[in-house]
Amino acid sequence: MKKVMVIHGPNLNLLGVREPGVYGLATLDKINALLLDTAKELKLTVDFFQSNSEGEIIDCIHRALGQVQAIIINPGAYTHYSIAIRDALAAVAIPTVEVHISNVQAREEFRRHSVIAPVAVGTIAGFGIQSYVLALRAVDALLNKGD
Repeated sequence: MKKVMVIHGPNLNLLGVREPGVYGLATLDKINALLLDTAKELKLTVDFFQSNSEGEIIDCIHRALGQVQAIIINPGAYTHYSIAIRDALAAVAIPTVEVHISNVQAREEFRRHSVIAPVAVGTIAGFGIQSYVLALRAVDALLNKGD
């Protein structure tokens, strides 16, 4: 079975209470459960990781090398300035989909630039928690394009 690492960045552990007008009321556990259900349907295995620490996220990306076929990452605020996370993704060269719950292009100016996007296969944003499901479906299509 093909394996996908889902990485949740800083403050995503507070989903459900953090700015519900922007991020909704769904918790991180609900997102992970939704992804587990979708992965079962797609015959994928998913692992989850959440950290508020840039270094821990980088270590997770490094550990994924040779272990997973794709990464889905919501880098949170690191999206806009973490060259270190960007470089880790580039170094492992695992197909990556960047995901965001909110439409970052419709928000503050500083949120409109991603240093992660140039090393990602694609970015899905603005569909609430369904952004994660769409990302998993995109990964499935990518991994099975030769089938």
